[in-house]
Amino acid sequence: MQPDPQDHQDFIHSEEFIQGQMKRQLRLSIACAMAFLLLLLGLPLLNYFAPSFMAQRIGGFTLSWLVLGVLFFPYVWIIARWFITRSMALENAEVKFAEENQQKNS
Repeated sequence: MQPDPQDHQDFIHSEEFIQGQMKRQLRLSIACAMAFLLLLLGLPLLNYFAPSFMAQRIGGFTLSWLVLGVLFFPYVWIIARWFITRSMALENAEVKFAEENQQKNS
């Protein structure tokens, strides 16, 4: 069975377009994961390599506890918000491209 000739003109469903979209989503996911891992792995490393720096008191907390107990969750929320916002922007760009492509082919 041969593919419909009209399918060749449908770029939005092409392998090339889907691969590009997946690469953009993968880059976003990796960037968010790296931002999270930076803090998750950076805090113990800072505690190990710079204990006097992390023992400084700020607002009644040591810097280590301030980051871990107070700032960690807002940081994760910011990463999540950034991921959701960028993800939605990627999807909206895909929809806009599909609409433009459909109007062009009509």
